[in-house]
Amino acid sequence: MAPEAKTPKKDPRAWDALVDLPSWIEDAVTSMGFARATPVQASVWPLFGTGNKDCVVEAVTGSGKTLSFLIPICHRLLRLEEPTKARHIAAIIVAPTRELATQIHGALTSLIAFHPASAEVAQYLSGEEKRPATSSPVIVPQLLSGGSTTTTAQDLSFFLRHSPNVIISTPGRLVELLSSPHVHCPQSSFEVLVLDEADRLLDLGFKGELQGILSRLPKQRRTGLFSASVSEAVSEIIRVGLRNPVKIQVKVKSLKTGGIVEERRTPASLQMSYLMTPAHHKIPSLVQLLDKLDPRPMRSIVFLSCCAAVDYFANILLPLLPDGIQMVPLHGKHDGKVREKNFARFMNSTEPSILLTTDVASRGLDFPQVDLVVQIDAPSDPKSFLHRCGRAGRAGRKGLSVIFLQPSEEDYIPFLDVRKTPITPLTHPEISVGDSEADEVTRRIRSIVKSDRALFDKGQRAFVSWVRSYSKHTASSIFRMSDLDWTSLGNAWGLLRLPKMPELRTFDGDRLLGNGALMDWDAYAYKDRAREKQRQAALAEARNPDPNKAAAQSEQVEAHRAKRKRNAEAWSAKHEHEDTRSARRDKKQRKREAERHRKLTEEEKVEEMDLERMLAEVRRKNAEKYGAKADGGGGGNDEFEGFD
Repeated sequence: MAPEAKTPKKDPRAWDALVDLPSWIEDAVTSMGFARATPVQASVWPLFGTGNKDCVVEAVTGSGKTLSFLIPICHRLLRLEEPTKARHIAAIIVAPTRELATQIHGALTSLIAFHPASAEVAQYLSGEEKRPATSSPVIVPQLLSGGSTTTTAQDLSFFLRHSPNVIISTPGRLVELLSSPHVHCPQSSFEVLVLDEADRLLDLGFKGELQGILSRLPKQRRTGLFSASVSEAVSEIIRVGLRNPVKIQVKVKSLKTGGIVEERRTPASLQMSYLMTPAHHKIPSLVQLLDKLDPRPMRSIVFLSCCAAVDYFANILLPLLPDGIQMVPLHGKHDGKVREKNFARFMNSTEPSILLTTDVASRGLDFPQVDLVVQIDAPSDPKSFLHRCGRAGRAGRKGLSVIFLQPSEEDYIPFLDVRKTPITPLTHPEISVGDSEADEVTRRIRSIVKSDRALFDKGQRAFVSWVRSYSKHTASSIFRMSDLDWTSLGNAWGLLRLPKMPELRTFDGDRLLGNGALMDWDAYAYKDRAREKQRQAALAEARNPDPNKAAAQSEQVEAHRAKRKRNAEAWSAKHEHEDTRSARRDKKQRKREAERHRKLTEEEKVEEMDLERMLAEVRRKNAEKYGAKADGGGGGNDEFEGFD
């Protein structure tokens, strides 16, 4: 008898293996490129989707966390017996930044495009016409984000017109919407609250807003916290906002040499490397990476420490890079419209592109197909290192992350190893920068800076901002200000001179960085005509001061000093009222003395008169003695001999 054929074991992460998963969701995720569920999606579905559990989910960056909560939200709302009531909210997703909120909204829109009833309603959301009521449940999303192109009034108008039941928002704008009496989150309607990048929400100081949001929501709800790193601070929200939560940790393990299984906090498809290099070799190394990596990266993200550095290098780097590369700056101080525009430019780019950014882009954002991440400097907060790296190597795609470290920062490597984030040296034979190449890049940067004095100003501000950021490193024992090579740093930035700042008090090197004899500062002009005109006027005034103007300025200075003096005197009241106060004191003293003398007995009065006569005699003798010495008869240097 022939042996029975074994039934092949079903893949537990296959979409059709997930119990009760609707067919339209399977079609949607398959079209998005997910052939099967990721570990976090497969783990969250039975608890948060078909079950009734609150969840705290910690999974490596790029593991598909966004869909892991969007799919359960859609499933829960669409299986309700009737649609959400008008002006009632059924689900809220809170994100720390407007970019992440926009991305989540886009992912949800793509998902519900495969649900016919929701897709039909979505056609009305971009117009002024009120969306039609439906007899069956649908998903109607609304995006709220502070600093966006819409105002709070416009957001409320959209809500009243279309009655969205899923809100994706940043904390501040959400509090404003929930404060309206027209917005309702009753127990009968509200189903789910999700906090995405929950630890980042607390890091950015949204604790007050989160407490305000939680106070407006019913306690009987499903709540999920999702992040790549759940910090200790999140435990405060867990206690307040979740009911017996299940913690889900999706870890990555790799096999090291010798058969040792190592736990990783990043995807296995992501190679994390470091390059030990002096400061003035960093920019040339970046240029070589972008030019010599094979294949050339189509999308790269370059992280800098501060917004001012992004503004400066956005003007400097592009002429140094290989031809055909587009550069897009993005930082938190950009206007909301600028951020949205630049974010879209990078997302939709069809040519090799670099996003030059700060840590505003390090968390939560799912940039499509990022091949390379370069960290010019280590982040001030070590937690951000992992999130920066995780912009590449997402969803199983291969990626490379490189951090540039100065020789004095080599202890950062074992520090990361202890944090289960090991990095290896970058091994690429063609990535090698010599001093001559670095000097040439510095010369080219300075030639760019010399073309416009505004770039010099940007460089000075950016360098000061970078130094302040460096001084605030959490790992201050590794990133020591005393170890910085100021000359190398000045050359790395292409500065024409080092700025005046307290950190350089002990620096005894050349503050002009070898440019003293090469610069005519009076002739160094702004490209902007109005600004240059102002500079020339100030320069002419300094050379030939107007006596009348100088006298007027002197009078203004003296008037200001006199005003300050009057203010000081009025505050203390010393000089103005000293005579009055002294007279009052004397009067009070005489009154007290008279009152005391009135209460004395006759015997006490006689004793006091005898005492007064004795004191008068002592005063007379002292006056005779010290008066004679003052006249030269006693020697003014005699030692003090006590009272008579």
